[in-house]
Amino acid sequence: MPVPKDIKRISDTVWEIPKSYKPGMRVPARIFATKKLLDDMDDGIFEQVTNVAGLDGIVENAYCMPDGHWGYGFPIGGMAAIDAQKGVISPGGIGFDINCGMRLVRTNLTLDEVRPRLRELVDKLFQRVPAGVGGAGIVKTDRDEFRHLIEQGASWCIKNGYGVEEDLERTEDCGCIPGADANQVSPKAIDRGYKQVGTLGSGNHYLEIQVAKPENIYDHDLAAAFGLDRPNQIVIMFHCGSRGFGHQVATDYLQRFLKVMTKKYDIKMPDRELACAPLNSSDGQDYFAAMKCAINMAFANRQVILHRIREVFSDVFAKDPADLGLSQIYDVCHNTAKIEKHNVRGKPRSLLVHRKGATRAFGPHHPDLPKIFQKTGQPVIIGGSMETGSYLLAGVPTGDQAFYTTAHGSGRTMSRKKAKQNFRGQKLKQDMEARGIYVRCVSFAGLAEEAGAAYKDIDQVVHTTERAGLSKRVARFIPIGNIKG
Repeated sequence: MPVPKDIKRISDTVWEIPKSYKPGMRVPARIFATKKLLDDMDDGIFEQVTNVAGLDGIVENAYCMPDGHWGYGFPIGGMAAIDAQKGVISPGGIGFDINCGMRLVRTNLTLDEVRPRLRELVDKLFQRVPAGVGGAGIVKTDRDEFRHLIEQGASWCIKNGYGVEEDLERTEDCGCIPGADANQVSPKAIDRGYKQVGTLGSGNHYLEIQVAKPENIYDHDLAAAFGLDRPNQIVIMFHCGSRGFGHQVATDYLQRFLKVMTKKYDIKMPDRELACAPLNSSDGQDYFAAMKCAINMAFANRQVILHRIREVFSDVFAKDPADLGLSQIYDVCHNTAKIEKHNVRGKPRSLLVHRKGATRAFGPHHPDLPKIFQKTGQPVIIGGSMETGSYLLAGVPTGDQAFYTTAHGSGRTMSRKKAKQNFRGQKLKQDMEARGIYVRCVSFAGLAEEAGAAYKDIDQVVHTTERAGLSKRVARFIPIGNIKG
């Protein structure tokens, strides 16, 4: 559908669809975008974000970030803050890959030191970090131990030798969201997940070796505070989530909510993909507890992958990971719903903030940030396409306009099916390697799906978040080695 005629331009980067746009809207819908990004948004964004504006208990606005595109129920890039006492919880506002997220790791290595060993590094990472559909991880748990893992998150990994305590402080929610209850997870979800801890997955999930060139450091003080303190420094970034486990949790509860939403709670939504239940109902609380298990599984998954990365770099350079400076900068989520305290029109309120393809971005001195980030604000990791590079941002005080939320990535402009029709994975690999990006992939079809041309311009997206006052640029990273599921 075209851009709505009655959309209002609030600023160069903020647009508002009034709640009079269609019946059922309880609040306006706000889209953060330049005029070009707005005009290029795919059909359905406007329908979906205005549908979200009809959720019970929604506060202020329904939001869509600059990387927004069509999703399941919510647009990807969507956010809704819901009154925690009177509102609903909707799996469509979180997504199937619960706690899909990004982890960024620094090294004290430079491009000159890594370039001669790049193929060896990428090849060994490809061997030791399972990628692709299915796949078993290196952590051998049985179903009972997996139940402990999904309640404890990354802390389970640290207790079992897969990392160091410092990793937890540099992970959102310290790698474990409280209130996870394995009893609310189906046996089918357990079966799908217990062998997958430490796996990358497929789709848009990847692991990259990247370089921070001097010209791509935008805030030197913040960069140094985050550990980026030398020219042409090498970092590692990876993107993955809760795998088949999170998908099954979402599937189980979507089916349950569809059965009870209207009959039990008299809730009517224009799109069945926005199936929901009151947060404080038994159905809502059961899903919330199960969803937290999937959040924790994803934290554990990324923690184990970090452990593997440390092993590989240590093997290749014959040094202890600590001597190589292999320390985590941050781990950030972008498919979650969490209870947060926010000021709404001058009054503190407890809100359930749904972020689906959107990233939390607390500003400096936010009470929920650990001490190490009180002055800097929260690090924010924005993944671009495998061809174009990625960003490290930081939260800013003006982020409160959108409940401290920013973009999560480039955002697709082309479906996976269309990308496979337009690109050939083998040719793409050749082109990337000609530009200095060494690639290992599970399948060429999967590689074609993630061609850079299938995504929005990451620079436009990130500049828009900065101009809108949602987050600020710290550094841009250029890929030199890529592993694709």
